Amino acid sequence: MSDLDRLRALDACAVSDALDTLGLPGAVTGLAPMWPVGRVMAGRVRTVKAAPRSGAGPATHIATPLVAIAEPGDVVVIDNHGRTDVSCWGGLLAEAAGRRGVAGVIVDGACRDVQDCEALDLPLFARAAVTVSARGRIVQEDMDVPVQIGGVRVCGGDYVIADRNGVVFVPAAELGRVLELAGRIAAREAAMAEAVRSGRGVVDVMHDSQFPTITPEVTS
Repeated sequence: MSDLDRLRALDACAVSDALDTLGLPGAVTGLAPMWPVGRVMAGRVRTVKAAPRSGAGPATHIATPLVAIAEPGDVVVIDNHGRTDVSCWGGLLAEAAGRRGVAGVIVDGACRDVQDCEALDLPLFARAAVTVSARGRIVQEDMDVPVQIGGVRVCGGDYVIADRNGVVFVPAAELGRVLELAGRIAAREAAMAEAVRSGRGVVDVMHDSQFPTITPEVTS
């Protein structure tokens, strides 16, 4: 099983817990699915950095250069600095992303045309949906560069997992350690859930003493 398949087999909470144990940032607050995605979305990060438009005349629409070269399984991550007054992702971009096999889209800011993403089965996570277009308001400053998403530094080539619980980024260099530890955490919690189903008291099962420190002594 590939590392990406292993990531998809987890959930965002287990990965967040693994990052916590390892002392790594990654979990982002305030980003939510814009339509009820019924599965885990995970993939390799491709970044877009947005900026207010400053020049006159026609300009290339934000995110189109990246979407045009995206590869299957990529996740488009747009840093619009948390702005919710203007969209930086919409239906036409979603159509193009779907044709390229993009796994999902994460916007630190606002999006629009949510219904188009849902019809295309393209997971979309953002801070809000608005009707206001990016055209004439914001442009793409750069792509595949380090960005800040909800205070977390994210680089092109990193990994991300997102589901109804939220969005979690994993640095590429730490993926092996995070996957191993997250798998152990998921297995432990499954065993604890089974204990509750078998009649063991929840006070006992969830007591702090039942959560020994999981040592991050794993290799990538």
